Amino acid sequence: MTTSKGTSGINSHVPGQPATVSAAAEATGGISAGSFVESDIDEELFRFNSDDTPLMNLMLRSKRVKVNSPEVEHYMIDEPRSTFIVKNTISGGNNPKVLLPLDTKDLAICRPHSTLLVKGIDGYDPTGRNVTVGRNLMLFVVGEDPGTGYPMVRAVNGKKNSPSDDFSFVPFIPAGTKVILLANSLYETQKEVDPDLIVPQPTLVYLQKRGMNQVVSDYFHSQRKRIPFSKAVIAEQAIANFKVRGNRTLWAGRGGKFKMDVPRMGMQYVYCTEGLRWQFKRELMHKGRWTIEDVIAMAKMFFTGEDVPKSALLLAGKNLLEQIQSIDFSKHPEIQISSKTNKLGWSVTNFHTVFGDIEIKREPTLDRLGWSNSGALIGEDRLVHYIYSAEHSFSDRVEGEEATRNGILIWDAIALKGSCHIWIDGDSEHVSGGALGIKLWNSDKAPTEVQDKEVYYLTVDCPGISAKARTGDMWQIHMVETEEGDIRKVWSLYTGELNID
Repeated sequence: MTTSKGTSGINSHVPGQPATVSAAAEATGGISAGSFVESDIDEELFRFNSDDTPLMNLMLRSKRVKVNSPEVEHYMIDEPRSTFIVKNTISGGNNPKVLLPLDTKDLAICRPHSTLLVKGIDGYDPTGRNVTVGRNLMLFVVGEDPGTGYPMVRAVNGKKNSPSDDFSFVPFIPAGTKVILLANSLYETQKEVDPDLIVPQPTLVYLQKRGMNQVVSDYFHSQRKRIPFSKAVIAEQAIANFKVRGNRTLWAGRGGKFKMDVPRMGMQYVYCTEGLRWQFKRELMHKGRWTIEDVIAMAKMFFTGEDVPKSALLLAGKNLLEQIQSIDFSKHPEIQISSKTNKLGWSVTNFHTVFGDIEIKREPTLDRLGWSNSGALIGEDRLVHYIYSAEHSFSDRVEGEEATRNGILIWDAIALKGSCHIWIDGDSEHVSGGALGIKLWNSDKAPTEVQDKEVYYLTVDCPGISAKARTGDMWQIHMVETEEGDIRKVWSLYTGELNID
């Protein structure tokens, strides 16, 4: 291609050629057509969506607690126990007072002058002769046996030989019977009872210092660039990346502290915060397809425990979200499903059940962490955001260089309060240390592949476990070794510290 000079002698004219990209690029000295045209960029994909870090956004809206140390004692006062199980059978007969055999961990609960309701055992009317069907027996704790530590009890509404008798007899009570602790009952001049000592148990929370730096040279800032990277665009991208990494830490980080030698500054501590995943005290072990009964059981566990939250937010991995969304709710009109914008400004799927509403939102970080089949059912009003140093930005000139350093620093942690929160685990085989693992069971046959101390939540009656195993109960398996060396499976109604029945 030949160009012709103009009146000033510049090769700026190309006679006989159409104005195409290829022709113009060749006329300029062989610049390729791809370099002649500036690339465009997708502004929507270029900028991270704020919904990519739901947990961090939830933390920023949680209760803020300013602290004066990166090490915080996070106190949690658990709800007191209300139920326990009779360990051995009480034969009954003509005994006005008997020992109530309990597990060692339950002995301190039944203090003298307490009253106890015995579930499943009928009491008698005031004459002591007629059974009041469906009206439970009540016991009164007289004292404590010094040898065994068992509480000594008498029946309040037991059988009598004569209506005028001052004492009634304790009837037959089988092993495994549930007993519920009621208020104490004092005699007419009594004013002293055993005091209650409530000692909050702290867990140590480390606040992690996180930072982001961005260094821009003066030349880069002033240079005209083919793609218009402004300082604002670079900073926005860096902040988005900072938030995504921080969100992964809030989920999966492991707590700890260690020293490192800093040049010219000596030894200093580095703190790592414990991720929310490892703070749950209850884990619902669930694999495979979800049913409507599973969702109802999950709502019941969350809203009817000792610690009752105001709302429920399920941050779910993509596979868990797909499973729940694929449930056929057509036969259950009482469960209403709708899309709404919640008080946090998120578009969520709202499940309305008789126990309470569950708002469901996808959490992309769970997918990145390999927990696509899992999720966290959280009470929004049961989160604490500990802050040692609030998020702040800085801008400094780099010493000895023609460049500016811009950055963000924050020193904080997130912690769960209360026992309502549930981790739904669909990816691992084992319960994390310190948590109560619960499996949903929807068969009338007892599970066969079990491990010692596993807890099963029944979504149907299960006579294979026990004639008393009803829908909504939790039962625990115990692997007991016999005198012959064999292993025997023993089932018992579960009423542990995190009681949700």
